[in-house]
Amino acid sequence: MSEIIAIFADEKKRKQHYTLFILYMKRKLLLLAALLVVAFTANAQEKKFLAYGVGFYNLENLFDTTHDEGKNDNEFLPNGSNRWNNKKYKNKLGNMSRVLADMGTDKLPQIGCAVIGVSEVENAHCLTDLCNQKPLKSRNFQFVHIEGPDKRGVDCALLYNPALFTVTDSHLYPYVYEKQEDIDKDRQTRGFLTVKGILGGERVAFIVVHLPSRFSGSEYRELGARQAKAVIDMLLQEDPGCKVIIMGDMNDDPTNKSMTEGLRAKANIEEVGDGDMYNPWYNILVKEGKGTLMYQGSWNLFDQIILSPNLLNRDGEKDFSSLKLFNYHVFRRDYLMQQEGKYKGSPKRTHAGGVWLRGYSDHLPVVVYLAKEQK
Repeated sequence: MSEIIAIFADEKKRKQHYTLFILYMKRKLLLLAALLVVAFTANAQEKKFLAYGVGFYNLENLFDTTHDEGKNDNEFLPNGSNRWNNKKYKNKLGNMSRVLADMGTDKLPQIGCAVIGVSEVENAHCLTDLCNQKPLKSRNFQFVHIEGPDKRGVDCALLYNPALFTVTDSHLYPYVYEKQEDIDKDRQTRGFLTVKGILGGERVAFIVVHLPSRFSGSEYRELGARQAKAVIDMLLQEDPGCKVIIMGDMNDDPTNKSMTEGLRAKANIEEVGDGDMYNPWYNILVKEGKGTLMYQGSWNLFDQIILSPNLLNRDGEKDFSSLKLFNYHVFRRDYLMQQEGKYKGSPKRTHAGGVWLRGYSDHLPVVVYLAKEQK
């Protein structure tokens, strides 16, 4: 503080340094102020909580313009079918960063999400360019990415705000085929990106997945879900106090077998038993008719964030002495939607019918909010 007083004593520089000082203090205080946005009333006494947004977004082919050796990325090269060039790539980066920065601002208007899982990103170069976009760079977003074996070249990654989440470990567990014919065909695909860290002073593990596409049979997604559940069980066996969140493009709805049986993801909190998970998106799709992607005029909800039981309040409890789920929604903005034409009302994607739409993604993001009482 003595340095600040000495600076202010110089009248000629006073206004300039005063402005810098105010900006400095605003940056320091903004984070704390932005977190204190959730309030519950209990016994006529208001309690304040710290809140954290956790999101997932399928970026729909975030490719750069150069070839990655060994990958089938030809359609996203300047001479490929999409005529993918620097202009389109920069537009895509700008669009993606806008969405990622907006996610979570419904509840946390100043800071957005602490952690966001993403899929369909080509490589670390794309992620570096993405985090250098102004909306994300202003929050110092970082990423965890491990190059995977997918033949088309797309991977999963975890973006995070280091002021809110501290990474302690990361690992990519492979998707393992069981049929010999699949092994012989060398059909390697996305694995299970697992990132451990500290969120809100607690141990949390995030698993980001992109299960096999609908062009494959449901058995392949069911296999992937069982393998993902094995990773969850391993994490909880190693550290029962760890809170586990699996998120991703499941290529299945919450009602499908991969989710209900493979991941043991239950639709209602009261149904969640030992070894189960909670899937809040089941009722969003079934009862509210909301989804994250549209096919032939109907909504699917492939993009899901599924939580371990220790993130839940049961039997009407409102115990937020540790991190607990308090809200969730499909993130939707007008700019993400097709406003006219044949596909009006569906997500506005990057390309459709070979035409560049300057759009975003064929998927909408999802966000959950965790809260913890401020002591």
